[in-house]
Amino acid sequence: MSALRTAAPPVTAERGSATWRLIKTESTLCVRDKVGPLWGIGFPLVLLIILGSVPDLREPVEAGGGLTYFDLYVPVLILFNLAILATASLPTTLAGYRENGVLRRMRTTPVGPARVLAAQLVANFAIAVVAMVLFLAVARFGFGVDLPEHLLGFALAWLLAAAALLAIGLLITALAPGRGPATAIGTVLFFPMMFFAGLWVPISQMPPLLANIAHYTPLGAGMGAFQDAYLGHFPSAVPLLTLAGYAVVCAFVAVRWFRWE
Repeated sequence: MSALRTAAPPVTAERGSATWRLIKTESTLCVRDKVGPLWGIGFPLVLLIILGSVPDLREPVEAGGGLTYFDLYVPVLILFNLAILATASLPTTLAGYRENGVLRRMRTTPVGPARVLAAQLVANFAIAVVAMVLFLAVARFGFGVDLPEHLLGFALAWLLAAAALLAIGLLITALAPGRGPATAIGTVLFFPMMFFAGLWVPISQMPPLLANIAHYTPLGAGMGAFQDAYLGHFPSAVPLLTLAGYAVVCAFVAVRWFRWE
């Protein structure tokens, strides 16, 4: 027993080293594939710059607490980034691994498929962090948009939104046998989610029924929590609990029904 206890730490260290190497490899492949960086960072950033250059969007929103239309679009595009990663980058990559038999082969190795999932989540989470920092920096220094007044509340809301969206990405992956179905499912989910985030019509200007529905969608809840943080308030419990609920339920269902081959 003493010998086994002595041998355990090196094994644990070796597994940790293998996991770290896998994370670096998957991150490199994610950047090389260009889906995450291009659509998760590049496209929303270009859209942010275009919208910031439209004078009419700098007008205050009625019942917006002094925020302009462009102020509202900054958090929407941060959610846009998370939605792209959740519905395009993460599912198509992992579904492609399943389609090509990569997961089946890795399941028999010491690495195991669980570490592949963790590595993909870390890679997409890192892209989301970079995008969020870039969006806030460009909006602040390029167009004079104030940072969220309640930074801690914003950080918590963003973490819960990222968890909810990435869990939805895992759920898509669990349901899709290959890249084609994953792309189709992600596209079907993406546009309604972005509508309820206020990409086309601000939530405050939606009809009452649609506005109420929006508050209980993942991106609508995220937008509500972001707006609270921008106005200097800690996000209320309803959007935070809604995001946490999506994260827990979608992750549980995805893990329960995930197919490795």
